[in-house]
Amino acid sequence: MGVGATRRDAQLVLDDLSFRIISTTADRDPGAARFVLVHGVGTSHRYFARLHDDLARDSDTVSVDLPGFGGQARPVRTVEVGEMATALGHALDTLGTAPFVLVGHSMGAQWVVELAAQRPDLARAVVIIGPVTDRDHRSMVAQALALAWDTVGETMSVNRRVFVDYLRAGPSWFLRQVRRMVDFPIEDRIIEVTAPVLVVRGGNDPIAGTGWSRLLRDRASHGSMAVVPGHRHVVQHTAPRAIASAIRAFVAT
Repeated sequence: MGVGATRRDAQLVLDDLSFRIISTTADRDPGAARFVLVHGVGTSHRYFARLHDDLARDSDTVSVDLPGFGGQARPVRTVEVGEMATALGHALDTLGTAPFVLVGHSMGAQWVVELAAQRPDLARAVVIIGPVTDRDHRSMVAQALALAWDTVGETMSVNRRVFVDYLRAGPSWFLRQVRRMVDFPIEDRIIEVTAPVLVVRGGNDPIAGTGWSRLLRDRASHGSMAVVPGHRHVVQHTAPRAIASAIRAFVAT
């Protein structure tokens, strides 16, 4: 974080949905971008911490733990992608600093794309890292195999964070949300996003492949793509400086 930056950790409950909002206010220019980081299924803000800190050197940055994840209370009912995105929008309304650059990883890409489609007023730009679910591999089995293969090549630091968060989420809530993830047609919803979209992937990511990532880029109204060679699905943790640099360059264009 930059000199003079301040961090705030807050809980927000909207009906039966509980959010954790971790925000860093930076010394910045008045027109600087404001970033919101949204994790994927089963995980939390913890695997965004390195990217959060890099972006927060010169920009206000928010990381969100969604309901049921990162120690937040698990909803007793199923929450569809559209409903989660709507609730996330209401949570961001409380910050009073829109629009944002919405950054989502994995299933987080689905939530931020859906949010940007629902609420264009909240989206200055959208960044989707390792987006799911590839329509050519849209099944629970295919996604489990891709995740297993990715795990083999990830660093111990990634795997430790991810699996601890999986355990905290619990198998029932995790699987209910994975089913929503597999079914969600992000390739159709991204067409409705009017903000510029940057698709990011690690060059060795077995979950978000090259062809799939290019398809999402091409379906966006204003799409771009960045690849970080040699990294896998959780590239925002293993290459935070490269990701932050790509995001800053994208926002500046």
